[in-house]
Amino acid sequence: MSRPPFPPFDERTAAQKVQAAEDAWNTRDPERVALAYTEDSVWRNRDRFVTGRAEIVEFLREKWSRELDYALRKELWGFRGNRIAVRFQYECRDAGGQVWRSYGNELWEFTEDGLMRRREASINDVPITEAQRRIRGPRPESERGVLLPVR
Repeated sequence: MSRPPFPPFDERTAAQKVQAAEDAWNTRDPERVALAYTEDSVWRNRDRFVTGRAEIVEFLREKWSRELDYALRKELWGFRGNRIAVRFQYECRDAGGQVWRSYGNELWEFTEDGLMRRREASINDVPITEAQRRIRGPRPESERGVLLPVR
């Protein structure tokens, strides 16, 4: 199995990889998302450590059962060889109705066939009101390439 584009990345292919990840995560389909990772992929997500596709699927099922109305934006921050750095923001609400905006950074490492073998994510959550929400659903074509605001 392979997942283009393949490393080494240039600015165009790194941006394609980032947009493909954003698009996949916005489906909220754990099985689909997990196919972008190697069978033995290693993650650090906040304080959780996940290894392999089966654990990735379980992690994402749990995540999206708690993070309702999840919508994500990713932005290319940097790249070199088979590595990409990303900053992201996503918004969701919890079962109690509180809306959250989460800010984060990810470090990605890929195999030669374009699958991600390592993902490290640092994430901070900020409570917001429904009126402050700005990320709803997948990114429209007109917003592709638009930089994320810091706040």
